[in-house]
Amino acid sequence: MAEIPVEENRLNFIEEIVEEFAQQNPGRQIVTRFPPEPNGYLHIGHAKALCIDFGVAERFGGKCNLRYDDTNPTKEDEEFVDAIEQDIHWLGFEYAGRYFGSSYFDQCYELAVKLIKKGVAYVCDLSKDEIREYRGTLTEPGKNSPYRDRSVEENLELFERMKNGEFPDGSRTLRAKIDMASPNINLRDPALYRIKHATHHQTGDKWCIYPMYDFAHPIQDAIEGVTHSLCSLEYEIHRPLYDWVIEQCEFEHKPRQIEFARLNLTRTVMSKRYLRSLVEGGLVSGWDDPRMPTLCGLRRRGYTAASIRDFLNRVGVAKADSVVETSLLEHCVRDDLNNTANRLMAVVDPVKVTITNWPEEKTEEFTVENFPGREEAGSRTVRFGRTLYIEREDFMEDPPKKFFRLSPGREVRLKSAYVVKCEGVEKDGEGKVTNILCTYDPATRGGECERKIKGTLHWLSAEDAVPAEFRLYDYLLLPDDDPETAGLDYTERQNPNSLVKVQGFVEPAAAEAAVGSTYQFMRVGYFCKDPDSTAEHPVYNRTVGLKDSK
Repeated sequence: MAEIPVEENRLNFIEEIVEEFAQQNPGRQIVTRFPPEPNGYLHIGHAKALCIDFGVAERFGGKCNLRYDDTNPTKEDEEFVDAIEQDIHWLGFEYAGRYFGSSYFDQCYELAVKLIKKGVAYVCDLSKDEIREYRGTLTEPGKNSPYRDRSVEENLELFERMKNGEFPDGSRTLRAKIDMASPNINLRDPALYRIKHATHHQTGDKWCIYPMYDFAHPIQDAIEGVTHSLCSLEYEIHRPLYDWVIEQCEFEHKPRQIEFARLNLTRTVMSKRYLRSLVEGGLVSGWDDPRMPTLCGLRRRGYTAASIRDFLNRVGVAKADSVVETSLLEHCVRDDLNNTANRLMAVVDPVKVTITNWPEEKTEEFTVENFPGREEAGSRTVRFGRTLYIEREDFMEDPPKKFFRLSPGREVRLKSAYVVKCEGVEKDGEGKVTNILCTYDPATRGGECERKIKGTLHWLSAEDAVPAEFRLYDYLLLPDDDPETAGLDYTERQNPNSLVKVQGFVEPAAAEAAVGSTYQFMRVGYFCKDPDSTAEHPVYNRTVGLKDSK
């Protein structure tokens, strides 16, 4: 199981509740569960729930189950089941048991029959719109369904016929008989079962009625012996119904539901409906598009599991919703990669440099550390020749003050190689610089120089440089505090520059690296090799820049 860093060993409010429970119930094992719906890919908001569910279990020596909430057959798929498990393992968690909510359909049905026999559930013929009309409002009570007083015998017969597939979708529901005047609308005779003729990814065509989440979830928790059912804040208003189901089903074991604030990030929407619309609308390349907040998207972009867990630990566990700056997440991955990623050289926007006093056929080799100061990271050899590439932004013909890079008549140090001096330039017909003409000082091999050289540039030998594509990512959404975008729906705030592709060069070592390898390209940023790479044309995604955006 992953190690969850805990600041000063302090307990959050959930852990304080669990600790009190553990003290009152010595020897009782703490059991939590992570209950994703397999209708999409996990995003970083789910990662927060993962860290809480698994972290609480780990802290108190308990266990955490993985249980798929698969009560809606029309949106669920095995593809998502496999992806969810891959993400859980990537984050470093191991679940104690793997379950499906659909495995409890028989028990749910039997308990529904039990509630009918107790007189606290009935079959209702109202349509969805009629139920909404009868429910009332936040300020006005609802009114009873005309079918609320059906006899137990009639309800049992109708419910069995529902199970047998005799009625069309939406024609009937099984509802709890609670209180249509309750100030909590969720207790105004909520639906427990609906009719849905659809093939289920686990149970096939065995069922044409499916339990509602608010009915199935507490039952599943109770059967599995979950002690603490941890969920996000929007379920707080559902808690009385959760407790009602547990009581009416007469479970001896009674789980406790505790709610926590969801994760909200600036310029990020984590609604599955929105993310699905991006995928299905072709606005992104898929669920793993590096612009997506999905865990597979973040992984493809180069985010590490350690950086995400660090970020979530810094965010903490709160009772009230808030919005976290995405820059904090970027800081965490930058901090992690700064300590783990080997350093290589790449040129994203290249311009040619010719060393005019260097012999045409001559090459030299330099040994460069993969991670300066970390001997165990090893070293590699880079070649230096007459023709090189540097970043276009590292040269200016008419530089401002405090520009310490290359310009006419100025010297710079080429990293680990030589000091060179710009003697002139060549331009194309439009006046764009195509070749920077320099001379080198043979006495400065390795970059050593007695003269004061303020600028040090990274470079690539044109003979060895491998053409590469760099994908530079920005936020999917434009800021919502900009006067031009304020008040717009997120569907209207799509950032047209969320992905920019540029062509440049990398070292051979970067080209030969495995997909998923992460590097700090010196003076450029942190990058990860993308699965779209080929042997002839590697592709690198920019994970994050070298410095905090703020």
